[in-house]
Amino acid sequence: MWLGPEEVLVANALWVTERANPFFVLQRRRGHGKGGGLTGLLVGTLDVVLDSSARVAPYRILHQTQDSQVYWTVACGSSRKEITKHWEWLENNLLQTLSIFDTEEDITTFVKGKIHGIIAEENKNLQPQGDEDPGKFKEAELKMRKQFGMPEGEKLVNYYSCSYWKGRVPRQGWLYLTVNHLCFYSFLLGKEVSLVVQWVDVTRLEKNATLLFPESIRVDTRDQELFFSMFLNISETFKLMEQLANLAMRQLLDSEGFLEDKALPRPPRPHSNISALKRDLDARAKNECYCATFRLPGDERLDGHTGCTLWTPFNKLHIPGQMFISSNYICFASKEEDACHLIIPLREVTIVEKADSSSVLPSPLSISTKSKMTFLFANLKDRDFLVQRISDFLQKMPSKPPGNSRAGRKASIVDSAPESSPAPQEVSEQPASPTSPLGGLQGSHAREAPTASQGLLKLFQRNTPMEDLGAKGAKEKMKEESWHIHFFEYGRGMCMYRTARTRELVLKGIPESLRGELWLLFSGAWNEMVTHPGYYAELVEKSTGKYSLATEEIERDLHRSMPEHPAFQNELGIAALRRVLTAYAFRNPTIGYCQAMNIVTSVLLLYGSEEEAFWLLVALCERMLPDYYNTRVVGALVDQGIFEELTRDFLPQLSEKMQDLGVIPSISLSWFLTLFLSVMPFESAAVIVDCFFYEGIKVILQVALAILDANMEQLLGCSDEGEAMTVLGRYLDNVVNKQSVSPPIPHLHALLTSGDDPPEEVDIFDLLKVSYEKFSSLRAEDIEQMRFKQRLKVIQSLEDTAKRSVVRAIPGDIGFSIEELEDLYMVFKAKQLASQYWGSSRPAAVRRDPSLPYLEQYRIDTNQFQELFASLTPWACGSHTSVLAGRMFRLLDENKDSLINFKEFVTGISRMYHGDLTEKLKVLYKLHLPPALSPEEAESALEATHYFTENSSSEEALQQEEQEGAGNDIQEKRRDGD
Repeated sequence: MWLGPEEVLVANALWVTERANPFFVLQRRRGHGKGGGLTGLLVGTLDVVLDSSARVAPYRILHQTQDSQVYWTVACGSSRKEITKHWEWLENNLLQTLSIFDTEEDITTFVKGKIHGIIAEENKNLQPQGDEDPGKFKEAELKMRKQFGMPEGEKLVNYYSCSYWKGRVPRQGWLYLTVNHLCFYSFLLGKEVSLVVQWVDVTRLEKNATLLFPESIRVDTRDQELFFSMFLNISETFKLMEQLANLAMRQLLDSEGFLEDKALPRPPRPHSNISALKRDLDARAKNECYCATFRLPGDERLDGHTGCTLWTPFNKLHIPGQMFISSNYICFASKEEDACHLIIPLREVTIVEKADSSSVLPSPLSISTKSKMTFLFANLKDRDFLVQRISDFLQKMPSKPPGNSRAGRKASIVDSAPESSPAPQEVSEQPASPTSPLGGLQGSHAREAPTASQGLLKLFQRNTPMEDLGAKGAKEKMKEESWHIHFFEYGRGMCMYRTARTRELVLKGIPESLRGELWLLFSGAWNEMVTHPGYYAELVEKSTGKYSLATEEIERDLHRSMPEHPAFQNELGIAALRRVLTAYAFRNPTIGYCQAMNIVTSVLLLYGSEEEAFWLLVALCERMLPDYYNTRVVGALVDQGIFEELTRDFLPQLSEKMQDLGVIPSISLSWFLTLFLSVMPFESAAVIVDCFFYEGIKVILQVALAILDANMEQLLGCSDEGEAMTVLGRYLDNVVNKQSVSPPIPHLHALLTSGDDPPEEVDIFDLLKVSYEKFSSLRAEDIEQMRFKQRLKVIQSLEDTAKRSVVRAIPGDIGFSIEELEDLYMVFKAKQLASQYWGSSRPAAVRRDPSLPYLEQYRIDTNQFQELFASLTPWACGSHTSVLAGRMFRLLDENKDSLINFKEFVTGISRMYHGDLTEKLKVLYKLHLPPALSPEEAESALEATHYFTENSSSEEALQQEEQEGAGNDIQEKRRDGD
């Protein structure tokens, strides 16, 4: 354990030095371990007879400096393993650092401060996790607010002892991670360091180690690079920083979605527990990973997980892994990645049974489903509690299956049953797998459109018997037989055991008769479809006849969607495509419609009904390809960055050439957005889509790398982008599927212009095989990690583009330089973002729509303007500042929506700074007239005007009377004189 540093004057008395370096000594007490002689025997005896409170730990670490006779204890240990762990931490984190200091006094001061920080952090982590708020965390939060000037609404998530590197010198202090900021404070050796960084300003966040810096965390913004090191648990700290930075990027990407999904920054009631916010973040991360792993709906909430084994009847083994329980699913993932995955929807469960334990099968649990499958779990640590949780969730399941008027029976919980008792038989009221037309789920829509119950391929393909197709027909029949055998052994539907064998069959190509069914299962779209019966039909009804920008774009692209396929050469296919795309735009107006969605959706319609195609599109846009199809195609740009990074790693000799040619940005968007459907013959691209729905984006990246690898020699010889695009286009045009039983569809790709010899054909299955052989080391976890890194770059790059566009929109005679305008824009943007942090009472200013023109994305209200007015303008003085600010805001708010954009803001600031005396007087004059006046001020001014007018009229009348009276007197005097 770490010890508060205390002086030791005689370091070697009763101790033996085992390891040493210039700054630390590891010692063993005599009498412990081997040797020691008589002295060791006496010391060992003394330690034994002393009571436990007085005993000395057998190992310790001392801090020393070369010219000092004083030693300081910094750690002790009861075992060699414990003390070695502390010693290695000191060597890895402090040894290089201490050599930087100039004096021994500075070295000792730094070591003492670091050890005290570690002890404080350990004590913080040992605090009870009850409902009471431990004082230390509350004290740290108050200190953070006072030190950095944070408002009450800014919540501390956690704080860590660490060192910040300022130049080559580390500053020991505390790192505070709040919901919206990274803060660091240090006061050591008479020097103070204080840092505040907004998460939305972070452009790079990574964990690395160099010769100069020990294992450290690097945080970059646009104008600085920060390094933090010497963490007690660097992995935990980095993970939390990643989560907070990810939330900030989500805020920049989709403000409205961020607010709807913001589960932690402003909870309804303040968190009373020390680590409540951190636990919320951890739970959120686990939940996202759970939903992504098992392709579950985004609103599914993980309740917990536990270690167990699953009996797999296909190979008669008990496979170790983890069971996951959520409100609607029980899932299992084996420890070995490809051994087995299992998804059991609770809507399918009929019986949960606790069987008798035995030495061979401890704590077994049997779960039976409507499809007459039984799953046997064992080695469950807390089986009773687990069964109770499952029972609670089952009780909440609807008694009537969705879309069915007949009542279904509730699942039963059984404590024990004879092994020979048959599995309960119950007629499934709800389809367990997409093996038949949906019938009742379609509602009235089924009667209106022929595509409501079947895919377009069935309507437009000639029904040629397999026997007449020769070798291709035989191959297709063999594929179907292989899948039916697989269904028999591994199950069919959502409850299928998903194993390495499943992947092998997918890679060999899914037969066309099963393609729609398996796409629905592997993507998770089936779960959402059966739990939302009639939803698609309602959307179609609501969206029919509605016009918007999205519907105009859809109409423009309808006839560009696979025009070479007969299904889309007539109104039937076009109408089905129109309904699906319009319904989705109506469901998700944030995305609406994006180019490339039409191509992907048209393929989905070939193999599934309209409703199935709709839910596949939902799975694609909202879960499998996140942020791909928004206005800025952020997700595709993120994966493009990953592709560039993978090219550097796997094909380093080609990477630099591709960067010079600028090819990757051109090819990757079309490849990724359409899943190769727009650049490859349809029959071949469909096989890639098969693998995509099973493997996710990993397979798209693998295939893209394999294509570059296959064309490396030609690409290295290219002189410009056009030549490289032609090489790749010719290659992709000749990727063929020789096993396809569908009639060949003309591929209308345009890049077939160069070369006299016809290019060699490439079999799609050979291409897939090569991609798995050479690039299968890609893992989903690694891709997600790279996505985070690239997302920071992409979103900040888009923000920089927005800043430049907004600044260019400002007239040149405004008076500010480009640099000043950019600085003002960052201040303006920060003020608007602050309203999302703490301004819950001002919803109008909070909502930001990224689809708006750049100039309109960030706008501030009158309260925010007053704050900026007080801090930026030369007229901010005295007690009238708020009145002047309010009037200036109303003067600038030309459209009267109580919000002003950056251009309006800069216009007002410029008049105060750069206007000549006449212009400034004009502005001041306008501030005393409507519309600058508030309604109360305008009314008061109007009353004053009326009063002034009436008084003026009275005075004029009196003066006139006096003048008339004086005139009459003169006339009378004249008469008298006459």
